[in-house]
Amino acid sequence: MSEHVEWTDTETPAPSVSAAVTPADAADAARLVAFGLQPKLQPARDQEYTELLRRYRDDPPFARLADAVAAGLGLVVLEVSPRAGMAVTAAEDSVFAVRMGDYARRTAADSGDRFLHGLAHLAVAALAFPRPEDLADDAYIGRITVNGVDAFVRQACRRLEERAEQQGENTDPATDAPGLEAAWRIWARRSATGATKDARRPAASTTGIVAKAAAFLTDSGFLQRTGDDNGGTYRTTARYQLQVRDMAGAAAMAELLDLGVVPVTDGTASLLPGEDSDDLDLVAGAGLPFHS
Repeated sequence: MSEHVEWTDTETPAPSVSAAVTPADAADAARLVAFGLQPKLQPARDQEYTELLRRYRDDPPFARLADAVAAGLGLVVLEVSPRAGMAVTAAEDSVFAVRMGDYARRTAADSGDRFLHGLAHLAVAALAFPRPEDLADDAYIGRITVNGVDAFVRQACRRLEERAEQQGENTDPATDAPGLEAAWRIWARRSATGATKDARRPAASTTGIVAKAAAFLTDSGFLQRTGDDNGGTYRTTARYQLQVRDMAGAAAMAELLDLGVVPVTDGTASLLPGEDSDDLDLVAGAGLPFHS
């Protein structure tokens, strides 16, 4: 029968001794985070990146150090793995955070376009991963096209307009007060393609806005362009799946999917009757992967 031993201040066992963190360790941890901030870089194509990922997996103190470096930069670590590398996303107060207002101002002077750019990003995410099981399956690859995303949003607009008419809501707000218009009303009134003298796609058209979103997501390592059909075809990356998985609880994304616009993986969409839902107003300025 063993005796019960009560620890005193002098009897408290010393903690296990671990190797002190060296400047080289800190440099390696920062290097790993730096790799994570290069979203287009694939671990399989960089031996140093691969070795640091392996060290993160096998060396818990090093993993904690890398996590601390990321946290100090205002980054949230979504996953560290050979498939995604060190996948990070910026917290709202991070210097790396991209804000929808800044993003929209790069391409348009109209303040109402902020809602359109946010809606485009939201629609890309919803079209790429329309079901919870798609987000849960690491092997799933979503596919979208620029024209398909625009069609998806326009069908959602029609669905919302039908709901508004059924509920007797005002569907024609004052034209001099765009802030009172819901994003879907602005989108529905905007030309899908517009017209230019040299046949280019105007940036202010809805397909131009979707193309801008797709280009940004491609530059950010979230999408890969696979062709030019239907305004541009794209496939999702592991990083984008992690990003959308992290944001999937957003009310705006759930509401968009609840409208009954059921997307399919070839980038097109079809409108099917949806179940009634209480609140289907899109959240103003909602968009991935931005902060409002």
